[in-house]
Amino acid sequence: MIPIARPMIGDEEKRAVLEVLESGMLAQGSRVEAFEKAFAEMCGAKHAIATSSGTTALHVALLAHGIGPGDEVITTPFTFIASANSILYVGAKPVFVDIDPVTFNLDPDGVERAITPRTRAILPVHLFGLPCDMAALTDIAARHGLTIIEDACQAHGAEHLGRRVGSFGTACFSLYPTKNITSAEGGMVTTPDDAVAESCRLLRQHGMRRRYYHDEIGYNFRMTDVHAAIGLAQLRKLERFNAARAANAAFYDAHLCGVTTPVAPAGYRHVYHQYTIRVPDGKRDALADHLRQQGVGTGIYYPVAIHQQTYYTEQLGYRLHLPEAESAASEVLSLPVHPALSRSDLETVVTAINTFMGS
Repeated sequence: MIPIARPMIGDEEKRAVLEVLESGMLAQGSRVEAFEKAFAEMCGAKHAIATSSGTTALHVALLAHGIGPGDEVITTPFTFIASANSILYVGAKPVFVDIDPVTFNLDPDGVERAITPRTRAILPVHLFGLPCDMAALTDIAARHGLTIIEDACQAHGAEHLGRRVGSFGTACFSLYPTKNITSAEGGMVTTPDDAVAESCRLLRQHGMRRRYYHDEIGYNFRMTDVHAAIGLAQLRKLERFNAARAANAAFYDAHLCGVTTPVAPAGYRHVYHQYTIRVPDGKRDALADHLRQQGVGTGIYYPVAIHQQTYYTEQLGYRLHLPEAESAASEVLSLPVHPALSRSDLETVVTAINTFMGS
């Protein structure tokens, strides 16, 4: 079976973990600090704050910006549910705006129309590794006095107009095993704001500036040195991994027939966390079954838009019709694009899809 994702763990990561284990300093030590510094440099950000997951990164970032009950945060309905749930965690309300059907990302015109007196922030998601239109979104945020919190959990190293995601405001990254780089589990907040960075550091560690002196309510959202050691080794490979993903995506672009392939508009660097096609005429599930029979793993990201999830409809009372997000949920299929793929693997995927769609 050709897997939909495969973490690329090598000898460098294994040696780094052993060094940490032998040092006896396992949590929130020098490796975490070194990883934060290197990650900030990669993004072009002033600060990076390591957390235990991408979800906890989103949670502390929202809290650090003072977002809470009575506030509204505009975001996308077509993403992993943590993007919206993190808004609920702080007591605020997710306001869903439909997506651009070509990029799968937030439609800036819809964002502007959704702003109310309660809107405090825009939380764009750089889905599948393609940045949102950050020029438009930052302009909207500036004109309305709103905060930008980028969900860059799938977009390590992606760029818009030559600028890395993670540098347009406060941003959050995931380091889950399937991401472009991993720390086995972990997250990262980047920000240019000294006060936001300090608040994130407090919130992730029980509100402590000094050990056992708690200045505010916080959480146990720390990253261990074991995880940071893996992440630091992975970060050194990010450009190579992303180049391999882009090359695999280019092969698909050139050879797939009968499906809609992803776009990378001029001025955008897509890092292909997922290579997501659209399959027309209700054939998506049948194609996924066919690929599985041919030994090809696939994923559906995501089969249900967030505003249609049970908790949001039954408990929160959302009654929305967002046609582009709902249409995407019925048509998208993600193909293996990870760096471990061989030319033979790519040819197997292409042949299986073209044969099915041609029939």
